[in-house]
Amino acid sequence: MSVVYSNTTLTTLIIHWQGAAAMQTLDIDRILQGTRIQSLAGQAYQQLFEMIQLGRLPAGTLLQERNLAEALNISRTPVREALSRLEHEGFAIRVARGQLAVKAPSVHEYMEILRVRALLESESAGHAAQRLAIEAIDVLTQQVITLLKMPEDARTSEQLHRVDDALHNGIALASNNKLLARMVADLRLKTRVFDLAQVPERFEPGCHEHLAILERLRERDSQGARKAMEAHIDNVRQSIINRLAHI
Repeated sequence: MSVVYSNTTLTTLIIHWQGAAAMQTLDIDRILQGTRIQSLAGQAYQQLFEMIQLGRLPAGTLLQERNLAEALNISRTPVREALSRLEHEGFAIRVARGQLAVKAPSVHEYMEILRVRALLESESAGHAAQRLAIEAIDVLTQQVITLLKMPEDARTSEQLHRVDDALHNGIALASNNKLLARMVADLRLKTRVFDLAQVPERFEPGCHEHLAILERLRERDSQGARKAMEAHIDNVRQSIINRLAHI
């Protein structure tokens, strides 16, 4: 029976660190978001960040403090702090008259990040092949298969992002290198606005490439996992190049 992916019910990932006597349980929210920030500014940042990543605040949208405060039902001070953080992290940029707007990463920047991701994520996949629990691989595999079986009009961008993030960030986390995992997560966030919105034809090939990566991990094939991950990210890069060539 297929596992139905739910946005409200999170699947638990079980990661087995090599040499450990016990298994460490982590849920996808921990992988995707880290420790939840309880301050109002932190909550405002998280909400605005998710709205940007899910396309609810598209690139070029003006980020007006008063309107956002009303939409989030909080005062303007935490919104101001959240906007400052978004600008500092490169997700927002000053435009005409000093107004803040959602930043669209340039194609050049996107390509540079993909090159770095290929290096980091292929390395993390090689290490994860010896550490990621079979139970976690089973969960991730089922999630990808469930997406493939969904009718196109039934899939949401949030579902696609959550499965994609769980797989890539979960593999990075299983490398047992916290710095590498954080770098991978940060770089992926900076490129998400391109993703399937720009290359929808990548959905099915991308899912099959994910399954190939997971199969190498299941086989404990470190070199194969490295090559599969590198090929996957290179295919993403090539798809963008092909799309630009036809514009």
